[in-house]
Amino acid sequence: MRIGLDVAQQRMPWTEIVSRARLADDAGFDGIWGFDHFQPMYGSGPGECFEGNTTLAALSGLTTRARLGLLVTGMTYRHPSVLAAEAITIDHASGGRYELAYGAAWFDDEHRALGIPFPPTGARVAAFEEAVQVVRGLLTTDGFTFDGRYYQVHDATLRPRPVQTPHPPIWIGASGDRMLGIAARYADVWHCFGPSQALAARAERLGELAAAAGRDPASVTRAGSVSLEGDLDDVRRTVDTWRDAGYGYLIAGWPAEGRARVEEFATQVLPALS
Repeated sequence: MRIGLDVAQQRMPWTEIVSRARLADDAGFDGIWGFDHFQPMYGSGPGECFEGNTTLAALSGLTTRARLGLLVTGMTYRHPSVLAAEAITIDHASGGRYELAYGAAWFDDEHRALGIPFPPTGARVAAFEEAVQVVRGLLTTDGFTFDGRYYQVHDATLRPRPVQTPHPPIWIGASGDRMLGIAARYADVWHCFGPSQALAARAERLGELAAAAGRDPASVTRAGSVSLEGDLDDVRRTVDTWRDAGYGYLIAGWPAEGRARVEEFATQVLPALS
């Protein structure tokens, strides 16, 4: 079981983000995770919120071991060709530690506030399937051409290629049937929020869709999220439940107990999971 740590880069100064990332890197967490938003998602009034991919690029030079990702990069915020170029840059800056996590976006209030178009769900999902193909094609293929309804690229080449071959792991965050189908066809890792018992049917459906697409269902890693709050033995049992359910990766939220709880988990629980 791999465990990443969400450093929660909102409503805090840059120095705190760096401190949390270095803690995760030093303590043995497998990944350092942020989010892809430009405004805080909770609380009132304006607050600090650093852009996700440039945050990862900066953290790549301040960490040495843990992998880096956003849960998840929103398709609506960047043209997929731009995301592909950013992914290559972060992958090289980090020495091949980048996780390319992708989703169709959902935070409509943020889109309206900042003037970013937010298509209806059906159109976003259809555009997302095209975007995944464009990103993957540009990461792996010279002279790549894609002629879709929403995105078109023509004889396009991005160099250098990523450090990781054929490309950084592609995560897809999905819960609905159409998005789950896209994950089954294209994802290296599928992530969904919720307790393991509630997601059992979704995980089973993902396997069915992957098999129908000609993929080995086991080739798609299942990923969930876990809270580090409360009794540490309960946290340990929750992690065991996820592992028994066939999940290979959990992203731990930053706990209300703060740094001391993260260190406690890292020393008492994390070593037994590797």
